[in-house]
Amino acid sequence: MKKTYLIATLLLMSILASGQQVIKLWPDGAPNTNGLSGPEREMEGGRIGNISDPELLVFPAAEPNGLAIIMCPGGGYSYVAAQHEGTDMAEWFNSLGVTFAVLKYRMPNGHPDVPLTDAQRAITVMRSHAEEWGIKKLGIMGGSAGGHLAATASVHFTARTRPDFQILLYPLITFEGRVTPGGRNMLFDMYPDEEEVYYYCCDQFVTPNCPPAFIVHCEDDNTVPLNDSQIYVKALVEKGVPAKLLVYPDGGHGFGFKDSFAHKQEWTSELAEWLKQFTE
Repeated sequence: MKKTYLIATLLLMSILASGQQVIKLWPDGAPNTNGLSGPEREMEGGRIGNISDPELLVFPAAEPNGLAIIMCPGGGYSYVAAQHEGTDMAEWFNSLGVTFAVLKYRMPNGHPDVPLTDAQRAITVMRSHAEEWGIKKLGIMGGSAGGHLAATASVHFTARTRPDFQILLYPLITFEGRVTPGGRNMLFDMYPDEEEVYYYCCDQFVTPNCPPAFIVHCEDDNTVPLNDSQIYVKALVEKGVPAKLLVYPDGGHGFGFKDSFAHKQEWTSELAEWLKQFTE
């Protein structure tokens, strides 16, 4: 515990020392609660649990190209994998001219509106700094459960909270046919209303106004099946929303920005090229 706390402290110190910013989402208190209290729980591999005071870790690009991305790390809605699905990506995105922010969102703890509220708030906070960071287009990104959060924010939005694009890594999309796997037992309470569950099946709420999507998934993913990405892409395309799906034969689940993922160079190169359309 002491070791992981030290790692997290050093990470925060490095962020502050390098001019990057930590912004609290709700300095005057959030409009809803997940019922959690007490200190954050630092875990191995840069994972963070028991988040009750959400933050944005912002890495402004030195030479901004007009794009910014909010990353929602995964963690099965029980923690945030803030390192390999978060801060590890910052330098690469900055090299493209993209201002990158990692969202430390609150866990639902049976309150599914809580993480979505944080994601929507993060979008408005980032846009309030548009002039400071040179932001013209703002996208949302996520992996696994964080991919579900990013997709949810991409189908349930207002004029102020609509992302300009979405980037999803092995995203959970639907709860249809699932009883407890895939984060359902963490997102909802023990006996959720089925209408509430349906609201968070992202493929069911796609409209022509949803943002363009870039999605990466592996065929051998045994945690979130490839079918989740496929049904979401199908729904997007049927509504006329541009969607690009990269499918790799191997790599499993949760590869994030790890060098051990054999197709890392491929998907990041494809993403860099895809992002260019939003700077034109």
